[in-house]
Amino acid sequence: MLIAAVSISCASDPGISEVQLPKFFADHMVVQRDQPIRFWGKGDPGKKVVATMNGKQVTTLVDDSGQWQLEFDPMPASGPYDVDINGTIFKDVQVGDVWVAGGQSNMEWVMADQVEGLYSEISDADYSLIRFFKIPHDYDAKTKWDVRGGEWVSASADNILGFSAVAWFFAKKLHLEKGVPVGIIESNWGGTPAEGWTAAEALTGLAAYREKAQDMLDNADYWNEEIVQNKLRELKRNEIVASPQNGEIQGVANPGYDDSSWSTVTLPNEQPLQDIVWLRKTFRIKKPENMTLDLGDIQQVAHIYLNGGRLWVKDYSQQVEPIPIPSGMLVEGENLLVIRLVNTWNNHAFLGKKGALNLRSSSQTINLEGSWKYNNTIEEAIPTIEWYNWNPGFMYNAMIAPIVKYPIKGVIWYQGESNAGSHMHYRELFSTMIKDWRKQWGIGDFPFLYVQLANFMQRKEVQPESNWAYLREAQAQVLELPNTGMAVAIDIGNADDIHPRNKRDVGHRLWAAAQKIAYGDAAVLASGPVMATIAFEGNQVVVSFTEVGEGLVTKSGDSVRGFVVQDEAGNFFPAEARITGKDQVTVSSKQVKNIKAVRYGWADNPEVNLYNSAHLPAVPFRSDQ
Repeated sequence: MLIAAVSISCASDPGISEVQLPKFFADHMVVQRDQPIRFWGKGDPGKKVVATMNGKQVTTLVDDSGQWQLEFDPMPASGPYDVDINGTIFKDVQVGDVWVAGGQSNMEWVMADQVEGLYSEISDADYSLIRFFKIPHDYDAKTKWDVRGGEWVSASADNILGFSAVAWFFAKKLHLEKGVPVGIIESNWGGTPAEGWTAAEALTGLAAYREKAQDMLDNADYWNEEIVQNKLRELKRNEIVASPQNGEIQGVANPGYDDSSWSTVTLPNEQPLQDIVWLRKTFRIKKPENMTLDLGDIQQVAHIYLNGGRLWVKDYSQQVEPIPIPSGMLVEGENLLVIRLVNTWNNHAFLGKKGALNLRSSSQTINLEGSWKYNNTIEEAIPTIEWYNWNPGFMYNAMIAPIVKYPIKGVIWYQGESNAGSHMHYRELFSTMIKDWRKQWGIGDFPFLYVQLANFMQRKEVQPESNWAYLREAQAQVLELPNTGMAVAIDIGNADDIHPRNKRDVGHRLWAAAQKIAYGDAAVLASGPVMATIAFEGNQVVVSFTEVGEGLVTKSGDSVRGFVVQDEAGNFFPAEARITGKDQVTVSSKQVKNIKAVRYGWADNPEVNLYNSAHLPAVPFRSDQ
């Protein structure tokens, strides 16, 4: 599209169009430096659109379909500016670096949700040139022109609480080290697979996704109507879940309520409870002083009442901690605990954990395990909601397609947990997604930096068949694409929580990759040690690494943990390993005379301790690919 620079008075020209712009064009936005500064929208066919910025003016005409687009020449990092588009004025616009923060819940996880170092960050959060735009969750069968909502928010002690923690630590590093405005566009959604973030057209070339992707394309009208109905059911569900008063007004939480017709259930429960569950338990106390309530585990949302008063409300993202009981809520003798429980994720509600369902003080413990009164018909059943956002292309259509004309510096990505069960397809799927995003943005092979899955679940010393290990391997293989980088998180996960709270190291490791790949700082050691060669010598193996910096190190002890070896029969055994050179580890096993294969960090939750001089962890690998 040709754009001519002209001088024109919008107020006096009847040929000027009314304009509609996407919501991410707004006050405080950040636009990408050193790339064309692009604006687009809708208007009256044949009429003019005139934009001014930094003393420059450009104009274009609305085309016959009611669409228009114009561009300003690239600018260096600078600001603030006002942008005027046919009388719509955006204030405090900065030119800097724009990154998209995508993926599932570990990218979406906000600072307020008990992230390590939160209070330190709150005390150092006033950076007005760091701005975040959060795209609300949405999905659609057809590509959308605009996002559902959102606003540009500058970093402050209050505002960072709602920022993606990984993206915050990344953005802060970028701003402090490069001194430029930083814009983060958050487009992420917990629990989502990569195929939902990939255009259906791109997935028709992949055998594992072709049939379903083609259905999305061939039956788009059906899917549009079904999505509308599904969203209406979701609104109804959310209304019900957020309305505990529907049960409260029936007196369910009160001691005098007649629950004699209710069923009984044993807690903690191995079988899930369905719909909105009300639970009642009476217990006796001799001395109600300084007590705490431990519920062990709650899946997922709960309202908790004690003797008719509301004690605590747990939302979906909160951890379950012991709850202090305020003075006066407990009485000597008989007391009543009532819990309203619901799981909006899959309608499988659970309460309690063996050995952690009790009331206790320094002098007494009251076990709450065993029989509880139970009823799930006090309130109406929650509507069935389908996870259509997981369908090929549906989140892409609503949360990525609207922004692909917005120039960016690159993408940071944290996702893969929801694809672990189909790990055999992930290398091709993830590669396809990256290549298609780059194609849609049309700005070349922009940097795409991602996090390898953290360690998680029960630790097993030997675990040859690990979906998470296979998924990590697929992630590492995607590094074959140009301008990609991977932050390894194999050492900072949590066995009991898929959402580890150490997001600082994740963000900083992504930043190390960005320094080298996006900003050309060749001297930066951006990766942990990477296996280069393996020499098999009977009952020992010598593994050589690249990316070691000044040399390999362990963080604890002299031995290297995390290696296993395979014998001639195909069995795996734990191995002994030690650093025997700047870039070498020698691995051996008394149980295997003739080692056929070696693996490192190969398990859901391996114990590992091998690093380089930049304290970056070694990349998991296996020789028997």
